[in-house]
Amino acid sequence: MLPSDMRNPIAEASGERVLCVGRHETWPCLVGFGTDRIARFDEILDMQQAEARQNGDKFDRALRSGQLWSFKKHAFDASGRFVLNPSSVKLGRIEDQLYFHGVGEVVTIWNPQILLGLGDEFDFFKIYCEQEMAEAMAKGKGK
Repeated sequence: MLPSDMRNPIAEASGERVLCVGRHETWPCLVGFGTDRIARFDEILDMQQAEARQNGDKFDRALRSGQLWSFKKHAFDASGRFVLNPSSVKLGRIEDQLYFHGVGEVVTIWNPQILLGLGDEFDFFKIYCEQEMAEAMAKGKGK
């Protein structure tokens, strides 16, 4: 279930309750965004290409474009419930739990066990993930 603080801005910006889900460019997780972001793909590509040139790095525009366009649309209801399709589950190495973390214009979608196994640079993600897992566990025991 997509948390309300993430689903409401996506639905408002896009005018529809659709979460586009693909694999994150560099992190071992999925990335979700509203359909409004699709219109900015060329702008994103231009910006990334300019940054690569400035840094003296190679930039394969066709590959990056393919990565951006490799997403699946997932409709969600007013409560944020949606079903990940099998390809998204496989790409995100999703098992029985999800952790959502907003990162600017996008939402990252994690398998918590993979996230918790990452290095110190992900500590802020991991702390929030552990807290939410503990709260969910406590809530589950109260039923």
